[in-house]
Amino acid sequence: MEVHLSPARGSLDGVVIVPGDKSISHRAVILAAMAEGTAHLSDVLDSADVRSTVEVVRALGAQVEVTRQDAGTFDCSVRGWGHRGPAQPDEALDCGNSGTTARLLMGVVAGWPIEVTFTGDASLSSRPMARVLRPLESMGVASASQPRGRMPVRIIGAADLAAVEYHSPVASAQVKSAVLLAGTRAHGTTSFTEPSPSRDHTERMLPAFGVPVIREAQTCTASISGPVLLRSTDVDVPNDPSSAAFLVGAAVLVPGSGIRLPDVCVNPTRTGFLQVLARMGARLTVIPGPDMGSEVRGTIFAAHSPEMTATTISCDEVPALIDEVPLLAVVATAATGVTRFEGVGELRVKETDRLAAIAEGLACFGAPVRAGEDWLEITGPSALGGCSLTSGGDHRLAMAWAVAALAACGETVIAEFDAVEVSYPGFLADLRALGAGS
Repeated sequence: MEVHLSPARGSLDGVVIVPGDKSISHRAVILAAMAEGTAHLSDVLDSADVRSTVEVVRALGAQVEVTRQDAGTFDCSVRGWGHRGPAQPDEALDCGNSGTTARLLMGVVAGWPIEVTFTGDASLSSRPMARVLRPLESMGVASASQPRGRMPVRIIGAADLAAVEYHSPVASAQVKSAVLLAGTRAHGTTSFTEPSPSRDHTERMLPAFGVPVIREAQTCTASISGPVLLRSTDVDVPNDPSSAAFLVGAAVLVPGSGIRLPDVCVNPTRTGFLQVLARMGARLTVIPGPDMGSEVRGTIFAAHSPEMTATTISCDEVPALIDEVPLLAVVATAATGVTRFEGVGELRVKETDRLAAIAEGLACFGAPVRAGEDWLEITGPSALGGCSLTSGGDHRLAMAWAVAALAACGETVIAEFDAVEVSYPGFLADLRALGAGS
């Protein structure tokens, strides 16, 4: 799908309900599938990635019934396999483009005596799975994969899974979640330590399903004791801050804009992009909302910010804003000075080599940009010019280029824009509802 976008003809103004959080939606479906009983999940993100998770847990024996569909979300009931464990699937499990689906469910099946093959599309098949397989193998799981841990990946579960104290070389919420979910079937205390904090949705959600989690902030360690059986509970999914980020960025860049985004997850492990934008001088306000479940929610107000200055994003900050780097890079083109991202090598193993793609895309718009193995620099302010480029099948890049197009001079053509179906199918419609035009 190719879209043609013109610069914003006026200000962006209004209220948008962004869709449910993708990370939390995945985890709600997976934990409900593991649990004893029936869970009712509301405002689950209706996207290609989450649908992949739904279909995979169905193939493993969970009963998932969609009870309501709205714009970008759905409600569903999930009857889990509980003490019976996941069923032996008849064929390979297709995870589509979803790394979360593949990595978390490798941990889920690890402690059961079944053999499961995970596959995915070409993009997912190029992403590293060895980082998940290593800790699972140390717990007693047997696995087979393509060279360098690529998919397809075969997992042969172990009914007598051993607990492990795993020290990860990278901060990764997906690897951490896989190890903790495997730990629900292991005998003893399973712990996961990472070099800096990553998203903590799994640690927040497990206690609601009856699994206590011990967390040590100083050492970035999370631990659970097993074996333990999950018990069903209802989950209301908050709105996705990563999706909200692209609308925030558009409001910051387009003159005269002012938008409101209610009921957004403002979990501290997800709002690094807001802290960076505020540091750059963006006009932002976050009003905390009432506590609902284990996640923190709030309303984000964002307005045009004509006098922003460059900043340096350190490697310690990156885990809390890894998905928003493309958006922050676009915003940096409007800031005075050199904005530098450090320790962003993880972007090279996303849906694309996202680091290289950001540099190439910004250069196409005419922005001064430099990139190294794990760093990125953008010099601003720079006048962007419309251009023709591609998302490369990467949903974050598709949205980032759309935001850049609003601030550019002349028409921008974005190929493979339908990549947004992975996380925010209604993104373009919401931009237009705010006044972005065609």
